[in-house]
Amino acid sequence: MASDKLNTELNQLLSDLHIYYQNTRGFHWNIKGKRFFELHVKFEELYTEALENIDEIAERILTIKGQPLHSFEAYLSTSNIKPVTNMSKDEDIVASLLDQLGLLVKQENVVKELAASEDDSETEDMMIALTNSHEKTMWMFRSWLG
Repeated sequence: MASDKLNTELNQLLSDLHIYYQNTRGFHWNIKGKRFFELHVKFEELYTEALENIDEIAERILTIKGQPLHSFEAYLSTSNIKPVTNMSKDEDIVASLLDQLGLLVKQENVVKELAASEDDSETEDMMIALTNSHEKTMWMFRSWLG
């Protein structure tokens, strides 16, 4: 059985992912400008991936005998990522996504190190995969910004 600390940190990541997911959906809906088509599709890809990650994290919490948070109130009060509203300019959105992805990677590393210290290689592997994916997305967005 995992420690309470690991469950807490996984729930932190779950909350962060929920707000990131909702922000990304908002960006998908509200993007404007000449890059609408390319970014509209990219943001759909990101929120679809986030939704899959949310499910995997929640199921991992249950697997290690924890209880995943499951209310928007809990996500909002726990998340390090804050809701973003009324943003439609492409470069502002990408900069916001870079900040949010950076917070996700930071939390994934916290969970990864804690999982390693508890010999939970499954959770550690999950975090390595998430971090690799998020860091690659960050690189692509930094390249897109120039």
